[in-house]
Amino acid sequence: MNPTSLYNHVPNRAAIIEDVRAIVSANIDSRPLRETSWENGLRTWARSYRSAFAGHPRAIPLLMTTRSSTPVLMAQYEDFAVAAEAVGWTSTQVLPLLTAFESFILGSVLDMSGPAVVFDPTGQEEQFPRFAAAFSSLEHEDPNDPVASRAFELGLAMLISSARPEHYDAR
Repeated sequence: MNPTSLYNHVPNRAAIIEDVRAIVSANIDSRPLRETSWENGLRTWARSYRSAFAGHPRAIPLLMTTRSSTPVLMAQYEDFAVAAEAVGWTSTQVLPLLTAFESFILGSVLDMSGPAVVFDPTGQEEQFPRFAAAFSSLEHEDPNDPVASRAFELGLAMLISSARPEHYDAR
């Protein structure tokens, strides 16, 4: 198949990217943002978001190169905005809040797509004893996912625990 034959079906590169975005985003479940408490909705939505992109980490940089207006994604963002405003976030704070969550979630997907353990102090234990001790604790973890999922859950809990406007300090 000739890659340029795609243009028989879509008008341009931006449309291809938008179609990819729509396909991947269709697997994100934003209903919990409408149907459960703010914190539970965020947790379920974020896990769903991560799961949707987990099989497509290489799409992330591509999707960040163009603006999006795909209805499936706009509907999810609407759910986020409504839920955020319901707990007191203002409309001027919604996009930075959403971006904070998306940055964390998509960064987590990229973390999952790399080596199971990125940092290795082997041979430098005397110079970096505390980090080496932390690293050695990984021998008791799942060798296929010793850090990424635990880091995601830890970071998600931290984000959610401060995801109310009364915890926000706009210095």
